Amino acid sequence: KPCHHCKSRSASAPTDSSKIHYEKFWLYRHCSSMQQRDRQAQKAGQLFSGLLAMNVVFLGSAFISSMIFNQVAITLADVWILLSILKVLCLFWIIYYLLGTSRQPHAVLYRDSHAGAIWIRGSVLLFGSCSILLKVFQIGYSTILIHCKSGVEIVFPCIGILFICTQAYFLWHHSKDCIQVQHNITRCGLMLTTATNLLLWLLAVTNDTLHMEIESQLREVERRFAGKAPSPHPRNETTLCTCPNTSICKVFQKGYILLYPFNTEYCLICCSMLYVMWKNVGRRISHNHIPHTKPKFKLQGVVFGPLLGTSAVIIGICVFMMYQIQATDLAPSRQVLVMYYSYYIVLLPLMSVGAVIGTIIHALEKKELDTLKNPTRSLDVVLLMGAALGQIGMSYFSIVALVATDPRDLLNSLILSYSVLLIFQNITQNVFIIDGLHRQRFTPAGKEEDTKEEQSREANSQRRVSVLELGQEIRKASLSYIHTYSHLSWKRRALREISFFLVLCNIILWVMPTFGAHPVFENGMERSFYGYSTWFVIVNFGLPLGVFYRMHSVGGLLEVYVTA
Repeated sequence: KPCHHCKSRSASAPTDSSKIHYEKFWLYRHCSSMQQRDRQAQKAGQLFSGLLAMNVVFLGSAFISSMIFNQVAITLADVWILLSILKVLCLFWIIYYLLGTSRQPHAVLYRDSHAGAIWIRGSVLLFGSCSILLKVFQIGYSTILIHCKSGVEIVFPCIGILFICTQAYFLWHHSKDCIQVQHNITRCGLMLTTATNLLLWLLAVTNDTLHMEIESQLREVERRFAGKAPSPHPRNETTLCTCPNTSICKVFQKGYILLYPFNTEYCLICCSMLYVMWKNVGRRISHNHIPHTKPKFKLQGVVFGPLLGTSAVIIGICVFMMYQIQATDLAPSRQVLVMYYSYYIVLLPLMSVGAVIGTIIHALEKKELDTLKNPTRSLDVVLLMGAALGQIGMSYFSIVALVATDPRDLLNSLILSYSVLLIFQNITQNVFIIDGLHRQRFTPAGKEEDTKEEQSREANSQRRVSVLELGQEIRKASLSYIHTYSHLSWKRRALREISFFLVLCNIILWVMPTFGAHPVFENGMERSFYGYSTWFVIVNFGLPLGVFYRMHSVGGLLEVYVTA
């Protein structure tokens, strides 16, 4: 049968056993049972593809680390060449999957309804578009400074644009696939692409670290000596390549700095989606795992959540704009830092209280837990817990530095309170989201009664019923539905209000650090305590994880809102 017929089946109906391609592996060719051989081959395929990804990540990490610590032997151009080779290999595999593997007969018999949610695929398109625009700015900036930059700095972004476009198309159309043919090739291709995105994220974080370090050092020197500072890293070409005094060069420079964080988020999202696809290779979904009804997002029955959340967003935008205006000077003033941390100190307790109340409501509902196997949900839990470690880790480092220095100072006491509240807010929100993701979808009892009533009327359509009797039956059914719904409506409303409020709060907490509000670079307390290099390593590994955590929390909270 043609491929489009296989995809149209999705997982809507059980498949014939003759269409199932059991996995084979030469180490387990003597297994007596076909199912046992299939399970062992699946584990072996996952092991070997995982080892491939591990070796690629270690090789790329060694190159990037060598570039940082031994800039003479390994340069940034060498790292770009390695990543370009990996991108080309990934492109060849993605094209092979699109034109070959996915078009084979019975290749996609099942599709995971939980994988590739619309908000995740939309994020891939949004951040992918921003990353493409970032590459365009990078190409334009390098072209203007072609006299002092190598050709690799133009070729590498061009390959990156092709890689981003192809990968975004692949994830948009095939993120739900449970491929049933060419298992090992598909697993290795997915792991190679995942490792490449992980290395691109690592390089982006490292480059951001160097740029932030140079910028902060230049500000300090300019503030003290009112002169032009030399570059702290001689290998960096910033001192050799000076942007000419033209408007187009300034546009490329500012656009590159503004869009830089979106590239890191794009790489992390792609890694998570590719991992789910890797877990779904060879997966056969039973008919019971298929949801019959898919809940839709409806803004009904919520008033206080959107109202409070919108107020938090508006106030946060005002605080962010005032901070950015002050940050354009040599250093942000103390009053701006106090205002920034005060906003967080007010908002974080509200979010924590909402998450605690939502968790208590989940316990009062006494709904059964959804124990079905779900790789997407398992990955969501891992990502929530792992990404939260970035902000939690930075907060603990700040707490130690503040307690050991001068916690009685106004600004230090605000930062200390902010760090403690941030830890508590991350923990309570994680508990609320994870508990909500594991709850079964809500189905009102009145809806079941309406369905039974409708089936009964259809079955007895031949029977003559007067208008009066029909009106009495409808009135009885309506009263029964209202009586049943009234006992649970306040819990559902509360969950939806809390979820929507937390969604808007996480959005503004994602916007502020993404677009340049980094007070941890500017307050100077932790930097003077831990040392310049150590603190920048801590922040630039924790800050991108914190940004990713806020964005991923929005998706989890939307899922809790819809299923409430």
